[in-house]
Amino acid sequence: MGKVRLKDLTFDQLTEYLCSLGLSKFRGRQVFEWLYKGVTSFDEMTNLSKDLRTQLDTLCEITSLEIVKKQVSSDGTIKYLFRLEDGETVESVLMDYKHGHPICISTQVGCNMGCKFCASTIGGKVRDLSPGEIIDQILFAQKDSGVTVSNIVLMGIGEPLDNYDSVMTFIRNANHYAGLNIGARHISVSTCGLTHGIDRLAEEDIPVTLSVSLHAPNDELRNTLMPVNKKYPIKELMKSIHSYIKKTNRRVTFEYSMIDGVNDGIEQAKELLKLTKGMLAHINLIPVNKVKGKEYSKSNPDRIEKFRTVLEQGGVTTTVRRSLGSDIEASCGQLRRENSPLKNLSE
Repeated sequence: MGKVRLKDLTFDQLTEYLCSLGLSKFRGRQVFEWLYKGVTSFDEMTNLSKDLRTQLDTLCEITSLEIVKKQVSSDGTIKYLFRLEDGETVESVLMDYKHGHPICISTQVGCNMGCKFCASTIGGKVRDLSPGEIIDQILFAQKDSGVTVSNIVLMGIGEPLDNYDSVMTFIRNANHYAGLNIGARHISVSTCGLTHGIDRLAEEDIPVTLSVSLHAPNDELRNTLMPVNKKYPIKELMKSIHSYIKKTNRRVTFEYSMIDGVNDGIEQAKELLKLTKGMLAHINLIPVNKVKGKEYSKSNPDRIEKFRTVLEQGGVTTTVRRSLGSDIEASCGQLRRENSPLKNLSE
C-alpha cells in the first residue's frame, strides 16, 4: 500500500486516521490547518514534535503541483498550467476584481463531454483529479501570486459532476473553517447538464451556486453544440433544475456562450426567455472564446446587446460576462493543448 494522501481526506477522515495511529484528536486540526496553509513538507509543521513529523513523513504524503507555464494578462488575470505528479497537466485562471480574487479551477485532466466550442474536450478525458489535486491549484496559485482567493469557480478543464465524490470532498474542505474557510455561497459548480449530479447536489445541504452551461434554447441546436444533450435533453434538464431550486431555494445561473450566427438570434433569445421566465435564475451571456481548430467565433457586441434586451425586458436578470485575459487565451484547455501532444489533433 502507498502513502496516505492527506489532502484527499475530509477533516473528519483525517482526524480519524490520526487517532488510529494513537494520536490525540486535536492533532487532526493541527495537521489540517497546516495543509491548507500550503506547506509542502511535514518539517514545516513546527507545532508537531520531530518524532511525529518523521512518523507522518513515513506514512503520509503531501501532494504538490509544479508550475509549468504562467501567463499574466494586462488586466491582472493570471493563467497557470500546472503539472501533476504523474506528468499530466491542468489549467487554472486567477482573476483580479475589485471585490476580490476568484479562481477558476479544473476537476479533470481533459473532458469527455465533447462541447464543440471548448478546447478542454480535445483529446477527451484522461482521468479524474483527486480532492487534493483540485485544492492544490488554489494553494499553489495563492503561494505564487501572493493573493488570497475569495471565490472558487469549478469551471476549468473537466465536468465537475462527472467527478462527483472528489468534487464534494474538495468543496467541504475548501469550506471548512480550518481549511480555506471560503463560504459555500462563494463556490460555484458548473455543469453541462448531468441531471443525476444536479439531483445529488440538491441533497447535499451545502449552499453552493449552481451554474448550468446551456448555450442553446432547444434540443435541435443544443444537440449539435453539446453531445451531452442527447442523453440529458433540455426538458429533463429543466426538470432537475426546477427541483434543485425548490429544494435549495438557491438561484441558478445559466451560462450561455454567444456564438456568431449560431445561437445569438432574436428568435433564440425569445426561446430562451420562454424557457427561463419566472424561474429563480440568472442568465450570463458569454462572448465565446476563439479556440484554435474550432470554427466558432464570438457574437458582435450589437447582437449580444439585442439578445440581452429581449431577456431583460421579459423579466429575466441577464448580464454579459466581462472579457478577462483575452490577450493570454484565458479560456481553459488552450494552454494545456499548446504544451502537449494534443496540439496537433485538430490542426
